[in-house]
Amino acid sequence: MRVYFFPKWLIQAVVIFLCGLLAAGAVWLFLGGQEASVMAEPVYQGTNTEQKVALAVNVDWGEDILPSMLDTLAKERVTATFFVTGRFAEKFPELVEQIAAAGHEIGNHGYKHPHPDELSVEQNQKDITQAERILEKLTGTKPVLYAPPYGEHGKTCLTAAEQCGYTTILWTLDTIDWEKPAPSHETLVARASGDKLTSGAIILMHPKEHTAEALADIIHAIQAKGYQCTKVSDVL
Repeated sequence: MRVYFFPKWLIQAVVIFLCGLLAAGAVWLFLGGQEASVMAEPVYQGTNTEQKVALAVNVDWGEDILPSMLDTLAKERVTATFFVTGRFAEKFPELVEQIAAAGHEIGNHGYKHPHPDELSVEQNQKDITQAERILEKLTGTKPVLYAPPYGEHGKTCLTAAEQCGYTTILWTLDTIDWEKPAPSHETLVARASGDKLTSGAIILMHPKEHTAEALADIIHAIQAKGYQCTKVSDVL
């Protein structure tokens, strides 16, 4: 049997080469993970080329206001997307069922309206899926759109939403109906139908009394510019 002896420099070169391969593989895996996180970006505006804009209503309160908003939407023959928290759905299941039965879209707004950027990926996942189970049970459909509370969209939030199978939705236009003191009727209409109104725009509002009172005029102002008001999924 022949025994081969390799020079020390050759052995060292092979070891260095193998270590280089391992290091390159580690970098590739790291960058791959980074790329995946970059891909999980929120949607601020739809890409639909049709003359459509979406009405997005974030719901964690306002059970006394929502019926009025639903009546207006029905009269105007307009559908919208309601992003509902799990805790609201638990308290007012009939109202959530009524929203869905009217042809509106139900999105996920988390369970207890936390600050997502203060939570880990796992904590965000728990909050999202807890709401998901309740909403799916009430409507028979799993939500696929997620509106993070407070509009927070840090890495842990976006990663959790993506891993749970959601598209994260923010907004193009904010009516600022949540501000105190409440914005005027004219301000609400102007912000919803102003210069930023373009095809695919997502218009954020909440179930506030002044919003309900201005809703019909908001819809009319948008329609006067040639746009159809619809659900978020219709403009994606």
